[in-house]
Amino acid sequence: MSTVLQQLASALGQGTVEVIDLSQTLQHRTPIISLPPQYGQSAPFRLEEISNYDERGPGWYWNNFSCGEHTGTHFDAPVHWVTGKDFPDNTTDAIAVRNFIAPACVIDVSEQVKANDDYLLTIADVQAWESTYGRIPAGAWVLMRTDWSLRTDPAAFMNAREDGSHTPGPHPDLPAFLAQERDVIGWGSEGVGTDAGQAHAFSRPFPCHSTMHGNNKFGLASLVNLDRLPATGAMLITPPLKIVGGSGSPCRVLALVER
Repeated sequence: MSTVLQQLASALGQGTVEVIDLSQTLQHRTPIISLPPQYGQSAPFRLEEISNYDERGPGWYWNNFSCGEHTGTHFDAPVHWVTGKDFPDNTTDAIAVRNFIAPACVIDVSEQVKANDDYLLTIADVQAWESTYGRIPAGAWVLMRTDWSLRTDPAAFMNAREDGSHTPGPHPDLPAFLAQERDVIGWGSEGVGTDAGQAHAFSRPFPCHSTMHGNNKFGLASLVNLDRLPATGAMLITPPLKIVGGSGSPCRVLALVER
């Protein structure tokens, strides 16, 4: 009798389970969050060649790289925000590894975003989705599909104006609903961060970061290929780098999808 893992291996080999990459490619032009000048800034991704089969190393090619923890497709740990700083095991090296494999619910608002760069996903939107696909299960990721990741030009992706970035995200009331009434494991988006671009100007600034991490939940940002996922049924694999005391890290987010 085959085991569950043997069945998975067989399904992967036969292509009945597809592995989909939800990650940006890290490069020097990868967009990063820019904060007001009075705050510390995240460094852009940088690749420095060590050797390339040459006098620096005749038989090997390798590089040094550097970047901020929240660069490209990345994982946000609870300690990333002040509201999550006091939870135990709240850093990337301490989070229980079982949390890095979890199901996903994908809520598609790409049509609404075409008409409104600042579209905010509401509780009503989620409840309408649930009326079709069922209640969001505890321990699931909620991913907001906007097709924003199709903007491959960094300036269009950031969509910055004089008052800051204009990108879609969750309505200020939604994170508490998801964290407390649905007990999700975390929230994921296609934007450079988990909050909407104008979240700094909300009456409660950055509600996704503040509320989700304040409830010991996780975040995923700069996701791609959400258009290739079903509304339900995908399984995400999301391990961040095991950085001591890490607030997050770039992450190769993978989705397993039955075909």
